[in-house]
Amino acid sequence: MRLSLKPIEEQVMVITGASSGIGLATAEAAARAGARVLLVAREENDLRPIVARITAEGGTADAYAADVGDADALRAAAAHAAQRFGRIDTWINCAGVAIYGTLRDTPDDEHTQLFRTNYFGTVHGCLAAIPHLQGGGALITVGSIAGDMPSPLMGAYAASKHAVHAYVDTLRMEVADAGLPISVTLVKPSGIDTPIAQHAANHAGGEAQVPPPVYDPALVAKTILACAVRPRRAITVGGVGRAETLFAAHFPGLFGKIAPKAAAAGFVDPDKPQPQPSNLFGSVRTGHVRSGEHHARAVSLYTAAARRPAITAVGLGIAASVGALIAVRRRASP
Repeated sequence: MRLSLKPIEEQVMVITGASSGIGLATAEAAARAGARVLLVAREENDLRPIVARITAEGGTADAYAADVGDADALRAAAAHAAQRFGRIDTWINCAGVAIYGTLRDTPDDEHTQLFRTNYFGTVHGCLAAIPHLQGGGALITVGSIAGDMPSPLMGAYAASKHAVHAYVDTLRMEVADAGLPISVTLVKPSGIDTPIAQHAANHAGGEAQVPPPVYDPALVAKTILACAVRPRRAITVGGVGRAETLFAAHFPGLFGKIAPKAAAAGFVDPDKPQPQPSNLFGSVRTGHVRSGEHHARAVSLYTAAARRPAITAVGLGIAASVGALIAVRRRASP
């Protein structure tokens, strides 16, 4: 079944985790492109200044307070979007929290809360969205490269993202088998310059970090919006992250020796204190897209190519043909 998605400027979008980081970057980019956007986060007070700013810049947006760990709250958010804007065309699961520390040092209550947000937040979002997308639409979930490989000092986070990836991949099969006209997409960011580390619960000492190289959140937002108009199964944002997952998959023994040392060196800055409290159980320090601590990469050639596989294939074919022609001419030269 061929699925046709609407242009961004004709869409109604619901975005969870919209008060900071990738969710906020995506909401702002979607509104600038002409979409009508419902921003969802735990506290309406965090969202209202963002909505006011988007509206002042000519966009159309509304806010709805909902904890993604609460299935009823997300169903209510979906109903509000449909009532406010008439329908939903794209739903984006973007809420997420993190814990830094060894699995042995991760408290059970924090581990449970992380899965409540990262995994069950995705489950609840998907189940709230599907009834509203059955006329055709996109269901996009932000996973992570950590869902494709182990991650020392972020083991609980990686485990939740592995679960998210498995859920979304299986849901995609079920949606297709049911004949529903819904594009189910998994977006897997590499290290991104958001406040996620500053917001994290940290048992590793110092200030939690997203180790370099990091990419700009705007790159993820651009990729998400591209998936909202052109159906995709999955895409990794950032060539460095794709290289890391391939290395982990093909050289697991070597990766297992290197990764713990790399994590100890790059995941924590011992000279800075961790901001308190974390956002694991409540909303804190919202309204920021970036961490302000990194010089982030604004471009990924890998992701640009992955967003346009047909054009890339043609380009590679042309390049190969030209290369072959040059080689033939050189061999023919006296």
